[in-house]
Amino acid sequence: TCCFSSRLSASETVLDGNGCNGRGLAVLKGTRFRRIETSVSGRHIFERVAVPVFRLRSPAAFRGRSAASLCWCITLAMAAAAPSYAQVTTEIPPPQPAGYNLPDSPSAQRFPSAIPLPEPGATKVTVESDGPQIWKDNKVTLDGNVVITYGGYRVQADHVDYDQDSGDVDATGHVHITGGAGTEIIDASRATLNVRAETGRFYDVHGSIGVKPTPHGNMYTNDNPFLFTGRVVIKTGPQDFEILDGSVTSCALPKPDWQLEAARFTVKDGKAHAKNTIFRLLSIPLIFLPYVTTPTAANQRQAGFLIPIIGNSSTKGLVLGEEIYMPFGRSAELTVGAQFYSRRGWEQSATFNLRGRGLDFVKAHYSGLLDRGYYQEQAVTAADGTTSTQNVYVNQGGEDMTISARKDFTPHTRIAGSAEYLSSFPYREAFTDNFNQAVSSDITSYAYGTHQGSGYVTAFEIDRYQGLKVVSTGEQIRIFHSPQMVGEVLERRLGTTPLLWSATSQFTMLKRSQGTASTQDGFASNLVSRLDVHPRLSLPFQLGGFSFRPSVGLRDTYYNHSRQPTPLPGPPPTEVGASLNRLVTEAEMEVRMPTLERTFDTSGFLGRLLGSEAKHTIEPELHYRFASGVDNFAQTLRFDDTDVVANKNELEYGFTQRLFLRPTKRRDCETGETPSELDGKCGGTRETLRWKLMQRHYFDDTFGGVIVTGRRNVLDSTLDFSGVAFLTERRTNSPFLSEMKLSATDHIDVEWDMNYDTHAGKFTQNNTFLDYHTGNYFGGMSYARLNAPGRFTTASTTSTTATTTSLTSDFSQLRFLLGYGTPTKPGLSAAANVGLDLKLEQVQYATAQLAYNWNCCGFSAEYRKYELGAVRNENAYRFNFTLVNIGTAGNLRKAERLF
Repeated sequence: TCCFSSRLSASETVLDGNGCNGRGLAVLKGTRFRRIETSVSGRHIFERVAVPVFRLRSPAAFRGRSAASLCWCITLAMAAAAPSYAQVTTEIPPPQPAGYNLPDSPSAQRFPSAIPLPEPGATKVTVESDGPQIWKDNKVTLDGNVVITYGGYRVQADHVDYDQDSGDVDATGHVHITGGAGTEIIDASRATLNVRAETGRFYDVHGSIGVKPTPHGNMYTNDNPFLFTGRVVIKTGPQDFEILDGSVTSCALPKPDWQLEAARFTVKDGKAHAKNTIFRLLSIPLIFLPYVTTPTAANQRQAGFLIPIIGNSSTKGLVLGEEIYMPFGRSAELTVGAQFYSRRGWEQSATFNLRGRGLDFVKAHYSGLLDRGYYQEQAVTAADGTTSTQNVYVNQGGEDMTISARKDFTPHTRIAGSAEYLSSFPYREAFTDNFNQAVSSDITSYAYGTHQGSGYVTAFEIDRYQGLKVVSTGEQIRIFHSPQMVGEVLERRLGTTPLLWSATSQFTMLKRSQGTASTQDGFASNLVSRLDVHPRLSLPFQLGGFSFRPSVGLRDTYYNHSRQPTPLPGPPPTEVGASLNRLVTEAEMEVRMPTLERTFDTSGFLGRLLGSEAKHTIEPELHYRFASGVDNFAQTLRFDDTDVVANKNELEYGFTQRLFLRPTKRRDCETGETPSELDGKCGGTRETLRWKLMQRHYFDDTFGGVIVTGRRNVLDSTLDFSGVAFLTERRTNSPFLSEMKLSATDHIDVEWDMNYDTHAGKFTQNNTFLDYHTGNYFGGMSYARLNAPGRFTTASTTSTTATTTSLTSDFSQLRFLLGYGTPTKPGLSAAANVGLDLKLEQVQYATAQLAYNWNCCGFSAEYRKYELGAVRNENAYRFNFTLVNIGTAGNLRKAERLF
């Protein structure tokens, strides 16, 4: 009778001590082993980790056996160990359950399965160690790099005592515990825990939730990491615990930038609570907090007061503010706040955000100012013509509210909208922190819904436009579409013919008002209905490498009202009740010529600059348009681009040039082949230069007799070609339109867009953009020049024939931006920009920002200057101090950064 028997598979060894009765003991030496415990039976499963050296030890009782018996045991043991090897403990494993019997012969199968199944709901526990495992009465003592895994947790320690029946674990020496739903990490000197209840007590703890170690440092697994230390940490549940004499932070340990210290922290339901807390910044105690709470769960947000807002302004005075943050579930949040300006009054604000599924969202923002106003000296002219200076009261208070939303019902059906209400243009100009918004004189609102499928599109839209046209008088224009129904058939084949047809239809109710608040809006005082139907038919074909696309169409537009025109400058045109119908016949021919291309060998000196090869392409194009039937242009009410359709007989011609270069620095491909073997395919090519040059020739220079000399004429022929309204008289050619973009390297981009008017002999539009970025350095420059006709021109009162043009069409502006660093990484960052009005020779705005970031806190300071005429001349000093997962103190907001 052998002292033990075993059955082995390719990956495991099953050892059973039943039948040994202390008569013998077998030990496999020289390997690391792992024991898997289940609660089905008393059997123990060991998995081989390394190939061992096999040895056999026999006690004195075993030595009395004959040599044949000893040989028989050795033979059975060697035969059993042939597939794999294992190591067993120096104690006899616990006895098997009652009723367990040995097989009748050594060849009989002992177990129906090598790995017993666990009981329902049982916790599977795996035990590993480098040193010996001593079992006694279902209790085991392990030494030497002990590893215990259970329920998603992994416990490492130098020494562990484990009770299989109760699930209690007592670990000492370099205790390291990882796992759990929140990616928990606990380092302690000692730990007592229960693997079934997931409770325990830990001593001298450094721990974290939401932090994952990597070879390159710690990585946050969520937006809300929680790190803590404590003399004792008591775990009362899977995700609930208490921290005694400890601290919490979101910064890397052991030297966090900020931390909260307290005698007891209670972590429950994804939040940590504490009383009588000390807030430390850079190890310096700053604030005593009677009660604090902070979230610990992933993506957990918490309501509460944000850090106060502090700033200073030359026009607003001292700025003090506070905000309250309120989350609503995981997808919505509300921030409400107020700011006190010592020189002006109270400003209120509120911001709401909701994020739904996919692209669904809702964003809303409100701001308002209760302005105390101020007195400003102004020149006042009396009835007798005398001029005096008086203090005039100025109040710039107002309200501004914006909301935008989108909802997708299906991939082909959605609704969306954006709306803004502004009670006063001076309020936005004087108090907004965004320069582009401060100088904007337009307010647009819209809401639409659309459905598309199988080449058909149906949509509805409601929109409103409000624009300030004359600042001195407050004259505004308001245009309202309510509603606009649109149907469109995308291009499709007509039966079995090669013809393609498409159509659009539109029914709209419109309203327009123009003037000041004190004048009567006489233009489109009632809703005007407009019906527009536009079918088209085309026949695309190719011939000799040329692509041709001739097309014809009809456009019928009906208005139930029309207008009585008046000369400009002068009062607005008036609306009359007579209906109007416009039927336009259209014909077009688009010609695409073959692309001309040539590849040049730029090896040698040019190769250092351009690379080994350069490809140049030229894409010429022609587009002829004809339209006839507009004989009532002056009587047509004006709401949008549908109403400025006019007769035309024009030819558009031009070309697009492209220059493709290979990279000057080439590297081997991942396959190991050299670039020469792949003919340069490894680096590819890039479009380095693109230059588009276009012009239109007008065979009908009067556009059906609608051109009025001496004023700006806006027609569809100019709207779809250039942003400059250049039609002030009869002319046969449009300005040259040039668009050039140069990507010199991966770090430099240059763009130059311009309109050159050969008729006037000047650049009517000239815009230049330069962008540079390399490493942490970045910079940019832009120049904008507009010298185009204004709303109208008036003849000079002198004997000369010179004319004066509206000032809104003649300006020259220059912008600069320079910077280093990034506000999201540790270290120093600095940036500055400035906007210059070259026409008025003054600074419009200037900003300089300086920031320094530590591990999880940062400081930023800013100086900002505004020069916006009489409405705003301000010098503002702002700053913020940011603590990760705590908040930001100050009034320098993220959207206003230069980086």
